[in-house]
Amino acid sequence: MKALLNHYAPPSGVADELFEDGALRPVWSPLVRHLATQSSDQLAARFARGDQYLHDAGVYYRQFTGPESAERDWPLSHVPVIISGDEWQGVADGIIQRAELLEQVAADLYGAGTMVRDGLLPAELVARNPEWLRPLVGVQPRSGHFLHFLAFEIGRSPDGGWFVLGDRTQAPSGAGFAIENRMATSRVFSELFANSNVERLGGFFNRFRSALNGLRQESEGRVGILTPGQHTDTYFEHAYIARHLGFDLLEGGDLKVENGTLTVRTIHGREPVGVLWRRLDSRFADPLELDETSALGTPGMVSALQSGAVAMVNCLGSGVLESRALMAFLPRICEQLTGAQLKLPNIATWWCGQEKERAFVLDNLDRMMIGPAMSSQLPFELGATTALGGKFRDTAQRPVAEWLAAEGGKLVGQEAVSLSTTPAMIDGKLVPRPMVVRVFAARTEKGWTVMPGGYARIGKTTDPTALAMQKGGTVADVWIVTDQPGKQAALTDHQAKKPFMRRLPSQLPARAADNLFWLGRYVERAEASMRLLRAYNRRLATHGPDALPLVEYFAEHLTQFGLSPDRAVPDGILDMLGASVACASEIRDQFSTDGWNALNDLRRASADISTRAQLGDDAMHAMSVLLRKTAGFSGLVHENMFRFSGWRFLTMGRALERADQIAATLIRFTAPDAPTGSLDVALEIGESTLAHRRRYSVESSRNTVVDLLALDDDNPRSILFQAHKLHDEERRLANAVQRVAMSDVERLMLKLQTDLAISSPQEMTGERLAGVRGELAGISDAITAYYLG
Repeated sequence: MKALLNHYAPPSGVADELFEDGALRPVWSPLVRHLATQSSDQLAARFARGDQYLHDAGVYYRQFTGPESAERDWPLSHVPVIISGDEWQGVADGIIQRAELLEQVAADLYGAGTMVRDGLLPAELVARNPEWLRPLVGVQPRSGHFLHFLAFEIGRSPDGGWFVLGDRTQAPSGAGFAIENRMATSRVFSELFANSNVERLGGFFNRFRSALNGLRQESEGRVGILTPGQHTDTYFEHAYIARHLGFDLLEGGDLKVENGTLTVRTIHGREPVGVLWRRLDSRFADPLELDETSALGTPGMVSALQSGAVAMVNCLGSGVLESRALMAFLPRICEQLTGAQLKLPNIATWWCGQEKERAFVLDNLDRMMIGPAMSSQLPFELGATTALGGKFRDTAQRPVAEWLAAEGGKLVGQEAVSLSTTPAMIDGKLVPRPMVVRVFAARTEKGWTVMPGGYARIGKTTDPTALAMQKGGTVADVWIVTDQPGKQAALTDHQAKKPFMRRLPSQLPARAADNLFWLGRYVERAEASMRLLRAYNRRLATHGPDALPLVEYFAEHLTQFGLSPDRAVPDGILDMLGASVACASEIRDQFSTDGWNALNDLRRASADISTRAQLGDDAMHAMSVLLRKTAGFSGLVHENMFRFSGWRFLTMGRALERADQIAATLIRFTAPDAPTGSLDVALEIGESTLAHRRRYSVESSRNTVVDLLALDDDNPRSILFQAHKLHDEERRLANAVQRVAMSDVERLMLKLQTDLAISSPQEMTGERLAGVRGELAGISDAITAYYLG
């Protein structure tokens, strides 16, 4: 242990999580002993195991560089932060007290306004805060509460106690990431975790899911999670939570307010939404009442809240409670309302908008500096626009005197704090790094419950401004260790509490169905292109570019489909796979992690191969590799995806595209003027060469090729087979809502299916096949109009 701790030297004047008064905290002893027994190679292997889990689970954060952004691997700090259960109980009690206090403040700010009237809060602090939304004043939440899910940034002060650095009431993020941190860290320290009394996280989510379901009126209306979309930095978490809890992930465009009722557009019409967990900033939620420039919200959302049609988690306008200025008044408000002091004190804060507080700041200039600890990158950033409309950018370490002179004494001052440090393994050494902990609280039927842990943000260096992931910071799991084994909890109960009843899945949102439909089409289109390119490069490798008329004929066909015959992996392939990933990104809550990883692996492999593959034999081999990866994706989807409405749209998309591609192939390579060898090309592209040899061993001709690829309902590549599949899947969609009358979609499908079934190969001329392609396009349009429009 001594060798492990040789490089661990916490800075003076700050608290440390590993040591207290120079002695190792007892709660850390098992982990330190465990680390001491591991060689550097063993630790590297353990850490890699955690990183691999996060990679396989698809956990990422979005890094912004100017107007651009990119997905980055989740930066796990593998050593968890460990806190004793007794100490955590005090933290949890303080969090619950603070949550109740913030609820009372919110109720007053959007209700009676007595705190401003009685002088507990300055009117200017509220009225000039852009997050105080006047249209919501007087609107009482249907649930009876303004706040349901909160997060708090907490730190340990130099004297060892905990204090609050910031309140997160707008749309708190991180709870889903906390689960994934736990999953990864439990793999890094699998034996230790299993034998330690670490409090589990599952019960927290069980209780909150039950609470959200309980907010529905008479069990009607859906529960949805409102997200800004895939380009927000926490979209992964939105999709993860939706999938984990079984709720719909919705965007503003999915929703509509009609007659005061909030509805979501599904494949079978509009359905009411009873509960909405908002992960979108309030001002973007309604372009009619709030921010008219917002393209993320739903017109009329405020009216739906006014009518009590939907329960919002958290209420619109709750972001006003995040004001740093408000923190200066919470101690007094707490004493006034409850007769007690805050159990978790604030970071020292002053309101500089009144003469008394301004004088206090001026009397303490010598010890107040706006330095690195006040950076806007910290959880308690001062760099954001304040309640008074002023702005402060800490480009230099200006003393408060200059700051006040420049801003007219109209900003909130906060005393610079020294963050506590926690162990991090960097370059094989255990070293102290600054940290803050994010704690989560959820309102349940029995009151507030606090997640036993959360996650910690760890600084990349000793500089406390480097906590943010955008600046290279990392994230660690938080273990709450008690004297008793942690109680396991799962989202499914072993013992049933109610009589068994098989429930039908809720109707699929139209946007999700649209993305699944086009995901199927793009993947199938990419696969067909790979088969074309493999067949082309096989002949190019055998005969050269000018040896056969077929090669030139084939090259013209590739060009018609946007595939350059001069590239081993044309840009068209990369574009199709990019479009596939874009569709899947929109429906992460509907899609399995394995399927997502397989699709991303296919895209990365194609991009890598495109940089080095050469035309001919090399390109032929490359296409075979990509086809195997495509088959891997298709197999995962086929074997693992539940046969609900989403599966049906994915399947119909693939069937439409496959039928169209086969029809286009037959038009080109069975044409009367097609060069010698064209029929073999058609069979190869249709993956039916072996079947053709066995079925038509005596005689082969254009008719046998057309019969097998267009009219054989046992061939999974034939057009008729796809027509059957389209009709079958659409009928299942109709049966889900007990549709009686035949729709335009079914009518078009049935006509195509019947016409093909009674046709002969001789009748399937190029003109007739072109007509089939037109019918397929008409079916696609009808699906869009009937289900997705």
